[in-house]
Amino acid sequence: MSAQQPLPIAISLGDPAGIGPELIAEAWVRRSEAGLAPFFVLGGAKVLAAASALRGLDCPVIAISHPAETHDAFARGVPVLGAADAGYTPGQPDDAGARLALASLTEATQLVRDGEAAALVTAPIAKAELAKVGFDFPGQTEFLANACGASTEDAVMMLAGPSLRTVPLTVHCALAEVPGQLSQELICNKARIVAAALTRDFGIDRPRLALTGLNPHAGEGGKFGDEEARIIAPAVAALRKEGIDASGPHSADALFTPRSRATFDAALCMYHDQALIPIKALDFDEGVNVTLGLPIIRTSPDHGTAFEIAGKGIADPGAMIAAIRMASATAARRAQNHVAHG
Repeated sequence: MSAQQPLPIAISLGDPAGIGPELIAEAWVRRSEAGLAPFFVLGGAKVLAAASALRGLDCPVIAISHPAETHDAFARGVPVLGAADAGYTPGQPDDAGARLALASLTEATQLVRDGEAAALVTAPIAKAELAKVGFDFPGQTEFLANACGASTEDAVMMLAGPSLRTVPLTVHCALAEVPGQLSQELICNKARIVAAALTRDFGIDRPRLALTGLNPHAGEGGKFGDEEARIIAPAVAALRKEGIDASGPHSADALFTPRSRATFDAALCMYHDQALIPIKALDFDEGVNVTLGLPIIRTSPDHGTAFEIAGKGIADPGAMIAAIRMASATAARRAQNHVAHG
């Protein structure tokens, strides 16, 4: 690889029984029309070949021994690094597949941390299957924070699509636990990370953050709850005092209309579904899960393993393609900023 060529993108295979392998292959087939930068996959050569064949794709699998070989191999087929593999049984996850998924994720993360790849794109995993083989994290975001030596509080999930960006401030917890987890400190910490990332990675000089309320109608003056007055409004005021363009608390039921979406760059939502329902309703086939606050770049398609349609040739590759494109665009922007600032 010449000095002028950017580093390739590393992709973890995800659960081999899910739709990840066939969508990675489909992304390679559409690489030219989608304008995708070169990428390589960690392990799963047999899985990718079988998934490609079942989907009817002309997608050769090219074994490479180092990420630097990706650029030359990418024109001929999807480059695969590493011998880890498993059988291809779409829709039927098993322990062998989970071990492959974990090995792929672990190795891909290490390569990006070591500077051998520009960014990480993670295909969907099955958390329950991974737990059986020793995966002790709620999800890939928490795994990545741990692998990077970062606090889980500083790893922020943002869902990004063509028409909307949302951030759930609480994620994998029961709805009943959300009020107890919310605090001014949590809101301010995550808002700072989001604002900084929107500037650094998305080129937005002065990001506008809209914070939702927790309760219906943002509490309606305390009639439906006091979290807005007690926690959220003071957090907004503190952020504005720091120079961050934050607004709210807004009534979540009206924040995602076309007119309202034009007034902010990201919506910070109080719980998981409050953030994910609008992004999936609007941008499901192009939604990308981006992890902010880490020293590495990580994106993922905003959908799961979809075991029920794996191997049937009907899974849409749009989100995988969008995740790869966003990873490479973010890497390029960071590289430009690094050069600009010496």
